[in-house]
Amino acid sequence: MSAGPEPPAQWHRVLTLLADISLLIGTRSVWAQAAGHRLPVAAVISVCYASILVCGVLALVVRRERSLARVDLWVLVTAVTLALCALALFHRGSDESDLTAQAARELVAGHTVYGQPWPWLFGHPGIAVTPTVSGGYDFTYGYPPLAPLLTAPLLWLGRGGTPAAVVASGALIVGTVTLWRLLPGPWRSAATMVCLGFGMLPVYGRLGYPAVLALALLVPVVVRWPRIGRGGRLGPAGTAQAACLGAACAAQQLPWFLAPFLLAGIYAVRRGELGARAAALVVLRIVGVAVTAWLLINTYFIVSEPAAWFTGIALPLTQGAVLHGQGLVDVSLYFTNGSDRLDWYAHASLLLAAGLLALFVLFVRRLGSAATVLPWCAFYLATRSQDGYFLMMTPLWLAAAVTAPPSEFAGAWQPRPRLLSGPHRRPARVAAAVLLLAPALFASALAVTGTPPLRMRVASVRRASASAVSGLTLRVTNTDDSALTPHFTLTTGQGMDPYWSVVRGPAALPAHTTATYELRPPGGKYGLPRRPGVRIRLRAFTPSPQTLSSTYIRLLPG
Repeated sequence: MSAGPEPPAQWHRVLTLLADISLLIGTRSVWAQAAGHRLPVAAVISVCYASILVCGVLALVVRRERSLARVDLWVLVTAVTLALCALALFHRGSDESDLTAQAARELVAGHTVYGQPWPWLFGHPGIAVTPTVSGGYDFTYGYPPLAPLLTAPLLWLGRGGTPAAVVASGALIVGTVTLWRLLPGPWRSAATMVCLGFGMLPVYGRLGYPAVLALALLVPVVVRWPRIGRGGRLGPAGTAQAACLGAACAAQQLPWFLAPFLLAGIYAVRRGELGARAAALVVLRIVGVAVTAWLLINTYFIVSEPAAWFTGIALPLTQGAVLHGQGLVDVSLYFTNGSDRLDWYAHASLLLAAGLLALFVLFVRRLGSAATVLPWCAFYLATRSQDGYFLMMTPLWLAAAVTAPPSEFAGAWQPRPRLLSGPHRRPARVAAAVLLLAPALFASALAVTGTPPLRMRVASVRRASASAVSGLTLRVTNTDDSALTPHFTLTTGQGMDPYWSVVRGPAALPAHTTATYELRPPGGKYGLPRRPGVRIRLRAFTPSPQTLSSTYIRLLPG
């Protein structure tokens, strides 16, 4: 009697089940919205609920690997359906999608895209603005041009950010299917779970983030990336991967930080296989193809508006946006009263990126598998350390974990100075790692230990009513050794409220002097919080040098 087919591995069943369960997260809120005014969408979501239940049963009872693979496929189909249902309900987008769609409209009209402020895009609820330390807001498009180019043919879909939201959501679905197809069979449900489950990435797609487009383009690059150029030849697959890398860099700036790690890793693996000269030629071919793809996408803008284009794509690095995020900046933003060394957060981030890249090159056999995670560690120290920078790239973590295991780097070349290969190599390697990371740690320490340069005290309060304030008078002392130009705001939680206008007071406060400032809230009045326990924090940012001074103030209703 012949033995039957081997049953699926239990871990495969569990992974399929987890992917199926992840689709339940956030689905109820989408259904609740649809049940109120989009009944056909609600009906589709109800069918998806049934699909989730059936897939949960089948994942645990099917007897053959092929049958479980079909369940994996059906879980993916259910996830895509739910993502499309959510997009049908929530497609108005965000500031990111509005800017991208407006850039596409300007492109179609033959106008310049970069350096043009569009403040009217930000006049309705739910659209965030990016305040800067200079007291203003950034209303311009600050990303590479691929997203507007892809959005332009879809402008007929509607006003606002809807076309950009459709592009980003479509890119996420295509990227998910691509990752699902490229992963080994038993791991495919992990792609469904990470990309479309948990309710995380589909939200960014519906908000129209260009980074989602970059993620989709990076998926085929990262899958089995240590094999690019194997044998000294790129081949069609390697050429396509290099082109996708260039296109991703033309979609958003985050791939700029990943590319050096991938190129360094490919060089190390190929040098271990082929030698230094052949490895360098492989990397040069990859760079050549990537740069060609990048230039093809950017050529029109380089020719038509070179200065504005260059300033625009570098904007996230130069705009001087205020502190925001979940990283180390929270020390100065929430846990202390500020710092007179905010610039050192940016320095620390760059130093950490450089240190991690050097560490990656020295210990590529150990760190090679982490190439898709290491670049984002630097953002934890940046002035804009939003978790989206890490969250949106998590599918790449999965792709590398499955297809670029440590065994791929076992023969990779590692530079070995005599000090790191001698009899005391372990302590020397630890010391080398500490030395490479020490500059970033030192810069971080300087940033968090800075002191607020401005001492602020409320001298008087003008009330518009019992529950609203129409103005404040402050006594501000500059304890710094240089003149400072303060810009004031009041906040009651995380993030930034709009700046208050300075009605009276010096634009620049000289060093070691005290002055009186009269402030007026945006809109003419500031509503006081009614919930007990809410604290109001007065903040003052200065652009040069970048500093933050904060203090709690008491403004009680009545």
